[in-house]
Amino acid sequence: MPTLAVEKDTLYESLGRTYTDEEFDELCFEFGVELDEITSEREEATKSSTSKLSKKEIAALSDSVIYKIDMPANRYDLLCIEGLSRALKIFLGDMDAPTYEVIDVPEADMEVMTVKPATAQIRPFVVCAILRDVTFTEQRYKSFIELQDQLHRNLCRQRTLVAIGTHDLDTVKGPFAYDARPGTDIEFVPLTHSS
Repeated sequence: MPTLAVEKDTLYESLGRTYTDEEFDELCFEFGVELDEITSEREEATKSSTSKLSKKEIAALSDSVIYKIDMPANRYDLLCIEGLSRALKIFLGDMDAPTYEVIDVPEADMEVMTVKPATAQIRPFVVCAILRDVTFTEQRYKSFIELQDQLHRNLCRQRTLVAIGTHDLDTVKGPFAYDARPGTDIEFVPLTHSS
């Protein structure tokens, strides 16, 4: 079962409500998830038998409360604070369920993705989506990358079934190709780096 680690205060701020730990545990039960553990970065490092941090480094870690919440394996929308917060707000009646629109784009304005023959032997399918007018704060960007990593670990089975790539369309231009090459022939800049 996937687990979401979320800072309690950040979650409560997003929900616009506060709870005692017991009340939040009850809310989780009613919603259908399980509050598995209440911890902190410092506590995690202290109890870890594999931690190689010094006492000074451990003391510098945050003691902010972190909830570790077990999510159902079929609810990938709950693997980030934004998804969990939205779902709980809907469950609590604090907001309506969102509606999404697929916009018809004239064929002449569509982007093109070609699956190269070498790639078709390994991964014959590719799915692409373009999300427009998305602005990331540093915290939301971090959450987005964590969600992508959660999906890679769980749904994508450590990237053996699926690999997710995210690109800033302001910095790349199509047409695009999905190509399989030896690792030594590949150069790229991860989203979290500048070079």
